[in-house]
Amino acid sequence: MKKSILIAGIALLSILPAAAQKLVEGEIKGVTPQSTYMPTFKSDGSKKAPVNVILMIGDGTGLGQITAGYYANGGALTVMNLKHIGFVTTSSATSYTTDSAASGTAFATGQKTYNGAVGMDKDKQPIPNLPEMLAPLGIVSGVVSTDDMDGATPASFYAHQPNRNRSSQIWADLIKSHLIFFAAGTKEEFEQLSDATRTGIREQFTVVDNLADPALKTASRIGYLPPKSETTYLTEGRGDFLPVSTQYAIDFLQQHRNGKKGFFLMVEGARIDKCSHKNDFAGTVMEMLDFDKAIEAAIRFADKDGQTLVVISADHETGGLTLAGGAPEKGDLSGRFATKGHTPSPVPIFAYGPHAQDFTGVLGNDEVARRIEKLLTKKK
Repeated sequence: MKKSILIAGIALLSILPAAAQKLVEGEIKGVTPQSTYMPTFKSDGSKKAPVNVILMIGDGTGLGQITAGYYANGGALTVMNLKHIGFVTTSSATSYTTDSAASGTAFATGQKTYNGAVGMDKDKQPIPNLPEMLAPLGIVSGVVSTDDMDGATPASFYAHQPNRNRSSQIWADLIKSHLIFFAAGTKEEFEQLSDATRTGIREQFTVVDNLADPALKTASRIGYLPPKSETTYLTEGRGDFLPVSTQYAIDFLQQHRNGKKGFFLMVEGARIDKCSHKNDFAGTVMEMLDFDKAIEAAIRFADKDGQTLVVISADHETGGLTLAGGAPEKGDLSGRFATKGHTPSPVPIFAYGPHAQDFTGVLGNDEVARRIEKLLTKKK
């Protein structure tokens, strides 16, 4: 079954927009392998409903991006150690090639919509997102991203706007959001918002630009907005923002759970997509490896906790990336991009923990959200 899914996925990876560009080649050399984690599988596939769900979205991450990271890392990734796998179709309500806003909204709400919509349906009416659905049940939620907080994917989990370009309105939606934690970019962008929006957000969240701020010791809701230099591309010196913020978010949400109620966390590796848009092969590989570090943090927690489901997928594939050659034992790899845009190819989905088996086969991105909601709300 897994072999047939893989073959189908490789075939579908070749489906590209009609206006595909000339192939663009790139390479990366001398990658120092990073460690990976082999799960215990003690809770994997159990039939007991999960208490917590961590949804991880690699923006623009198809088979090509994952495989590139795998081989560049010497043939190892934590995500590739998982056993429950499948594919997600990513079409929007208006196009078989989605954008991040429509797909992010599908992952966040369980409904497909038009390209450009953030938390709105096809008729431009607000749709409840997972944090909003879960809050009345006492389940707390958070968002982590290497994008700015008004980026299409993180915005889909708290905002409701008819157009993803309405940046100031998206930021303002944070004021009434049901998140208790967010970590994304950036301090500089936040400071450019209107006084009313900044004040409103600060009234709801303890907003800091570093995780060593003493104010965090007593904070009940946190907004972590570091300087741009700390959320930029890895090739520009970002550092470990994503895995560190992921771990911090997990610890904070676990600490602030309501009794036996759980938490929901969305983590986005946003710059895999941005590098693929630029046909930057080395940058794509580095961002994929960094995303895998965040995945490792989530899987380690799931093993320790025993009641956490981790779901890992992508909003769409970007670049039509295929591998060209290399020497994985040396950390050398080359690849080819067929486009600078999105492709309609299905993307992989991996799951680990209780009810991981519910996320195998071929699913729509909207169905992923509906299954998460069903598990956390314990609907039949």
